[in-house]
Amino acid sequence: MLLRNLGSAQGMMTLVLTLPAVLWAISFHEFCHGYAAKLVGDPTAENHGRLTLNPMAHFDLVGTLLLLFAGFGWAKPVPINTRYFRNPQRDIIFVSIAGAAGNILTAIVCVLFLRFFGAAWVSITGRVGFLIIWQFVIINMGLATFNLIPIPPLDGSKILYAFLPFRYIHHYYWLERHGMIILIVLLVTGAIDILFTPIFRLLWALLPLGNLGFLMRRGF
Repeated sequence: MLLRNLGSAQGMMTLVLTLPAVLWAISFHEFCHGYAAKLVGDPTAENHGRLTLNPMAHFDLVGTLLLLFAGFGWAKPVPINTRYFRNPQRDIIFVSIAGAAGNILTAIVCVLFLRFFGAAWVSITGRVGFLIIWQFVIINMGLATFNLIPIPPLDGSKILYAFLPFRYIHHYYWLERHGMIILIVLLVTGAIDILFTPIFRLLWALLPLGNLGFLMRRGF
């Protein structure tokens, strides 16, 4: 991880190049949540000034630092009021998945840019230009993956709730009460990888990578 390499000049450069990707990822993630909520009738995010791409409106210190140094993290959640939803069970899935979908879309656009314009981009900007775009791919996929983990208060838990059979709802309520503690323990011990890695691999398969090997060799 980047955190292990901060003592090197390369680690510091990577940190600087990662910052734009982090700011975009958290801003677009929460914007997508808020906009999706507005589409299904909930104006709460817009009324609270969260329907914006300004990263300061979505900044969460711990989540942003994790995203910057570890490649996964979170932003300050946009306020959602499900009482406005026209179809609560359907709409909660739509709103919950919108943030991750926005991050995955960003990563896909960046990959397509590298596939079609990458050679010219690298010839002009060199290694730095490649790393900037590639960090957008890594950070956005990391944010999408982490938020789809089905542990409260992450987005994946809301999707799990919508599909969970009624007879198991009491298990979800227990998980909701202890979710943050469980999440902290998983993060501190590193056991979060047990959940993170398979989701990341599944989402990574969605990227139209094609033959980017030659660019990665030039970029890195």
